[in-house]
Amino acid sequence: MKALRQLGFLKLNFRQEAPPPAAEDRVLTLFRNRAELKKQYGALEDEIYRLKDRIKQQEGATQRVQEMLNALETRLGMSDTGYPALVFYQLRRLWQSGRELIEQFVADLARKQEDRERRQHLADHNRRQFPRRQAVEQQLRGAETSAAEEANRVAELEAERERLTRFWHYFKRRSLEHRITEAVTKAVAANATLADARAAAEDLEKEPVPEFPGLAIESRRAINLAALAYAETLCLRLIKTQLVKLAREATQRRECTDDYGDQAECEALMREIEKALALIQNRANIAQEIASRTERLKKVAKYRGPSDTSPTPDSIAFSEGDVMSNDPMGARMPNVLAEDTWDLFRILLR
Repeated sequence: MKALRQLGFLKLNFRQEAPPPAAEDRVLTLFRNRAELKKQYGALEDEIYRLKDRIKQQEGATQRVQEMLNALETRLGMSDTGYPALVFYQLRRLWQSGRELIEQFVADLARKQEDRERRQHLADHNRRQFPRRQAVEQQLRGAETSAAEEANRVAELEAERERLTRFWHYFKRRSLEHRITEAVTKAVAANATLADARAAAEDLEKEPVPEFPGLAIESRRAINLAALAYAETLCLRLIKTQLVKLAREATQRRECTDDYGDQAECEALMREIEKALALIQNRANIAQEIASRTERLKKVAKYRGPSDTSPTPDSIAFSEGDVMSNDPMGARMPNVLAEDTWDLFRILLR
């Protein structure tokens, strides 16, 4: 017992002292930074996986293109397969040429029509603004006149007061002071009205022109009908041949075939394609042909709804007037919209 008393001076503290507040804040900050870094690291890993997947896809596409080039090189290296390959790509070029002609035609029409409608939009806005502008200018002129009159009135009264310098003018000066005070009050009010009128005029000038909403539905319909008429015109120039059909089939394939005959047949077909290119690129009487076919389309075109810009394919199907009476095969004008001739679906305005 005595030994225990002797050890009484030992005081053991088994409780841990709490860290200072600054240390707690640092620990919390470290944990937050660690969590944020882990989040960013995970996002970077996902991005790396995505990029690797895209690289694999690109490598696959590159490999496929390389295989196609190798196959094409092999085909062109032999006469029996080289000539069909030349025909295949010339047919694709014929289709692409027709598409480019119609695309450029639609782009020119849309640009010109948009310029006209944009100017009309601005003119309509100015016409609507004209009464407001007149009213604001009239208020401004009236405020300027009133402010000038009140300023002149104050100046006249002050000049009159300057002339009353004798002592017997005391009562006149006193009466004049009241009149000057009233005139100054009116002048201040007139200046405030003038400032408001000027601010209103400035606000009117700063008002932005409403954004141009784009081509009207009627304009887009008219342009699309003209594009369809152009497509029909190109087909009509080639209607005695099978080139439009062959060009469509070639465009739908990824690789060329041997369906175009032997060397002599391929050479004859290539000469025919060359003539066809010259025919569709010939600008003679193109405007008259497009105009006449556009009038026909306007009479028969029907739309599914008021917001549709392209007619229904059934409504613009060929008519008896498009039958080639001198063709023993009874060649007919194709339904260019239903058959997506010259890739019209990508060209027509929405």
